[in-house]
Amino acid sequence: MLVSLNEVLKDAKKNKYAVGLFNTVNLEMAVGVLAAAEELRSPVIIGSAECLLCYSGLDDLANMLLPMAKRASVPVVLHFDHGLTEENVKKAIALGFSSVMYDCSTLSFEDNAAAVRAICDYSHSKGITVEAEIGHVGTGDISAPSDAYTKPEEAVEFARLTDCDALAIAVGTSHGAYKFKPQLDFERISTIASLIEQPLVLHGGSGLTDDDFRKAIAAGISKINIFTDLNVACVKAAHDAYAEGIGMTDVMGRMSEAVKEATMKKMLLFGSNGRA
Repeated sequence: MLVSLNEVLKDAKKNKYAVGLFNTVNLEMAVGVLAAAEELRSPVIIGSAECLLCYSGLDDLANMLLPMAKRASVPVVLHFDHGLTEENVKKAIALGFSSVMYDCSTLSFEDNAAAVRAICDYSHSKGITVEAEIGHVGTGDISAPSDAYTKPEEAVEFARLTDCDALAIAVGTSHGAYKFKPQLDFERISTIASLIEQPLVLHGGSGLTDDDFRKAIAAGISKINIFTDLNVACVKAAHDAYAEGIGMTDVMGRMSEAVKEATMKKMLLFGSNGRA
């Protein structure tokens, strides 16, 4: 069943578990993620990010994922992550996505808040939830300086000004594959979670240890973004299954099964199993 972020994250925040966003750029990945959610009776968030649109466009993603989400017997949020342009965010909404992220985190605090508030007003009028980001989540080749971390007092003001439904915060993670061990600021997570009503989001989740995830969720993280782990599992399955004369149809099932297994591991770790 297609739902919004509010329909899965409010319970996650209340009961101290996290719901995973598993980015899905093709049918094999989508089948694997949704099969995991069905088997574990877990709510799930699927979708893609603007930086991945060069692999699968919004129109194609909506045509594929929207019917799958509606058919599922568990709550499924169809989320457009890290939307960088107002045009694509509004296009995702028009195509049927039930949730969007408008990422203006590289702008000044004032400009970020103003842009997100405008999108929130537009989206909420259509029943669509909005995720925003304050602070800056780095990339795998560098460690974000501590002054780029989300400041609790700014998170409070940002939440008030924007009326966003979920807030991604910078606490020491990075996007992509890690080249250096991340140092998460769990105290910062706990402080922000205690000060605002909005569920908190952890970006750059692939590559963290199981203990990192458990501590982050205990501190107040309610949504965790995963892509790299699934992306790697999917292509490894295709590689391992290949032999001379083997075609795509011979490896598709193995790709989906690998994604399913990787997704289930994360759902069990996040504690979302049995919550649907």
